[in-house]
Amino acid sequence: MAQAANGTLYRGREGMWSWVAHRISGVLLFLFLFAHVLDTALVRVSPQAYNEVMDAYKNPVVGLGEAGLVAAVIFHALNGLRIIAVDFWAKGPRYQRQMFWAVAVGFVVLFVPFAIRHLSIVFSH
Repeated sequence: MAQAANGTLYRGREGMWSWVAHRISGVLLFLFLFAHVLDTALVRVSPQAYNEVMDAYKNPVVGLGEAGLVAAVIFHALNGLRIIAVDFWAKGPRYQRQMFWAVAVGFVVLFVPFAIRHLSIVFSH
């Protein structure tokens, strides 16, 4: 593996943290989709049970989880575009650090306004 000035190419640097965060966000999205399919399928079994589950979701803890879900979707999507650029653009590996910081800025620009609006609604009830 190629050596960088202060360690290996990825160990402890933006590339490694991006890799870790991409896997974590992917697992979280998978778990959400699994739970979503199960609770949506409940409507076929018992509409009343489905309504009870939906009512149980109307609390601040789930509201925070929804914010986390949106954060995972935004990060996973933007970082996925960065990964595509690194893999398919000849200069991608050279600019992977700058693209990581572009993902971070894009994440903040997209997530912060959503979080402010969403959490103000969640905690106003």
